[in-house]
Amino acid sequence: MDESMTSTTFALDGYRIVQSLGVVRGVTVRSRSLFGTIGAKLETMLGGHITMLTTLCDRARGEAFDILLAHAQHRGANAVVGIQYDATEIMAGVTEVLCYGTAVVVEPLDGEGESSL
Repeated sequence: MDESMTSTTFALDGYRIVQSLGVVRGVTVRSRSLFGTIGAKLETMLGGHITMLTTLCDRARGEAFDILLAHAQHRGANAVVGIQYDATEIMAGVTEVLCYGTAVVVEPLDGEGESSL
């Protein structure tokens, strides 16, 4: 599924939702490496942008999003709407990242609002 077929809203411009397939999710649990922890602590002491943790968070969110898309495709969706993220620290240095939304089947609209499929 192409990322352009996803939205944080409950609609996709130019498309009509014809079927809702329910909630789909992507979950990943990540931990910092020893090197990452030491590097992040050094960056924290220096102040400013903490690039090591930003990279870790971005990677975890991307992984959860990719799992979400695979889950949606497996259910027969060609789009996902209402996408949101959540994160929970499970234990010190270990974080769960959840990406969830509603899997849907959409059809493109033509000028008269009819399906062009």
